[in-house]
Order: sequence, then structure tokens, then C-alpha cells
Amino acid sequence: MKLKTIRRMYLREAAVMIALARLAVRFIPPDRIFSWADRPLNSINRFTADEASWVAWAVGNVAAKSWIDAHCLHRALAAHAMLRRRGIASRLCLGVARKQSGLAAHAWVEVGKHKIDTGGEEAGYALLAEFGGAHL
Repeated sequence: MKLKTIRRMYLREAAVMIALARLAVRFIPPDRIFSWADRPLNSINRFTADEASWVAWAVGNVAAKSWIDAHCLHRALAAHAMLRRRGIASRLCLGVARKQSGLAAHAWVEVGKHKIDTGGEEAGYALLAEFGGAHL
């Protein structure tokens, strides 16, 4: 496949997944969303390290569009779903931090020791909960 075709495929999937994540956050109870995210994978594909970077790239590019209005939780759910489809074990992480205006929450995805950028700085957040088949 051509590189241009691969890019388009990932971008389209990321746009659909972010839209579905926005709908899920709005209409589905959180316990159902997080129980889905915590299910183990049916099969693990260990030889797809480059696909995780493609997923991160696609979610980042689609979420950067101002019209999509994707917050960190939407981005993290979309990236987690895309990685699950490919059989890549990942963790959906939720964290909190104390800011001047009060508490701030953030969501991100981890694949092994690598974090997929979901629009914020994860280093300042204390891990509150993690969901997914990659509890390392």
C-alpha cells in the first residue's frame, strides 16, 4: 500500500473513533465505558510496534482540528480502541493533579513504557486508575 493511502486510512479511523468516543462519553455510563476498556484482548499482536506510532500520529492530527473539539478522554478512548483493534496491549490511564484553580483531571494511553500523547502533560498527574490488558 502507498504511504498516502495508509495515512488516509489511519486518519479516517481516528476521526470515526474520536466521534464514537465523544458519543460514548456523553450517553453511556462511565462504568460501562471503563469495563469495556478493562477487558483483556482476544489475541495479542506483539510485532506491531510501528502501528502504535501510527495510531498516536493519527489521533493527534485529527484531534488537533478545532472543529472536532476532542478532549483528552476522547483522544485516549479513541487511541485505546484503535490499539485494541490491532491486538496491541495498552492501558487507559486516568490521573489528577492539583492546580491553582483546584483539581485537574487528565487521561492518556500507555503502550508498554511509552505514553501516547493525548493533548496534555502526563508527568504532573498522579495516576488514579488504569484500565486495559497491559497492567505492567
